[in-house]
Amino acid sequence: MEQVLQHFRKDEQPFIEQVSGWLRETQDRYAPKLTDFLDPRQQFIVHAIIGQSEDLVTTAFGEFPEAERKRMLIAPSYFEATDDDYDIAMFSIKYPSKFIKIEHPDVLGSLMSLGLDRSKFGDIRVDDNQIEFAVASEVADFVRMHLTSIGKAKVHVEELQSDHAYLENRDVWVEETHTVSSMRIDTIIASLFNVSRQKASMLVHGGKVKVNWTVREQPSFELHESDLLSIRGYGRIRIGMIEGRTKKDKIRLQIGRIEQNS
Repeated sequence: MEQVLQHFRKDEQPFIEQVSGWLRETQDRYAPKLTDFLDPRQQFIVHAIIGQSEDLVTTAFGEFPEAERKRMLIAPSYFEATDDDYDIAMFSIKYPSKFIKIEHPDVLGSLMSLGLDRSKFGDIRVDDNQIEFAVASEVADFVRMHLTSIGKAKVHVEELQSDHAYLENRDVWVEETHTVSSMRIDTIIASLFNVSRQKASMLVHGGKVKVNWTVREQPSFELHESDLLSIRGYGRIRIGMIEGRTKKDKIRLQIGRIEQNS
């Protein structure tokens, strides 16, 4: 376990210990364990830890095509999961779209105000006047009953059937390879967006940078594989594989990029 911990951040240790508990539970019961919705970095950690076990497998599903947030099944190697095993309900939101515009943060804010943890919700997709989101089945009835407004708009929540064609993710990820001097968040931002280190540090200190949906305000914060980086006004970056070092000791890094204004 100590060897595993040294590859991850200190603030990830509670989650790592939780994953270790899931591993032991699955081995003891020899039955599948279903997680809540996990972000890509958490999924990476689960794969890293469970992948060391020969008798267990991990699978992930988020219902949407190309979902970011997914529930995972940790299961004995004999187990073959179906989509139904992930217990995900899908909802659409009807609202007076002629008179009001609802965006992703509005939906997330209203869902969080219900008092449920973020891990009970998967992706939220907003496209013109359509809104769809994924939710853990065990809280679906509660969400249906209590999500009646978003901001000042009255809304109506309808469950979608599994044969429904869910909203596509319109984000197009472009894969690139870069060389960087370090994995510090200010260095990565400066290099990938062609701004000065000072400007990158100001963005971080100003609370404009999120890593895996959490605001990070320390320019020295180290990025790892599978981190999702969001910089307000600049776009989103997905940290891919660290391929090694160049002869000049620079880090060769794969990234995915979405150019967008947010």
